[in-house]
Amino acid sequence: MRISTKGRYALRLMLDLAQHESKEPVRLKDIAARQEISLKYLEQIISVLQKAGYVRSIRGPQGGYQLKQPPQEYTVGDILRLIEGDLAPVSCLEAGAKPCRRQSGCGTLRLWRELDEAIRGVLDRYTLKDLLDWSGEETLDYVI
Repeated sequence: MRISTKGRYALRLMLDLAQHESKEPVRLKDIAARQEISLKYLEQIISVLQKAGYVRSIRGPQGGYQLKQPPQEYTVGDILRLIEGDLAPVSCLEAGAKPCRRQSGCGTLRLWRELDEAIRGVLDRYTLKDLLDWSGEETLDYVI
């Protein structure tokens, strides 16, 4: 499984919104500048996030975007599945897939199922709040 640029950027966008959460909406051009991501690319991603109800848009000169829920309500898995689609490592494990005709004798199916469970377990365990906390750990402030 490989997470695309679009999926990684969606996480960065959501994390930026969480980091700059306040009463004021966050402008997409500010996120683009901070994250060094094309504004046009972010516009495509924010559209998907907005349609899914993850973010709200505020219009006007002081407009921008805000998370609809607190950061702890968004799992990394939910965000990535929204942007990437199914994250199963093989097509036979994707949601709605027809059972493979070789399933009964497949020597690798157990491996793929365990890998799928491990991926989902990690991605669904962590939230934007966790990422927010981790990003704070990375920064050391030295004052002289």
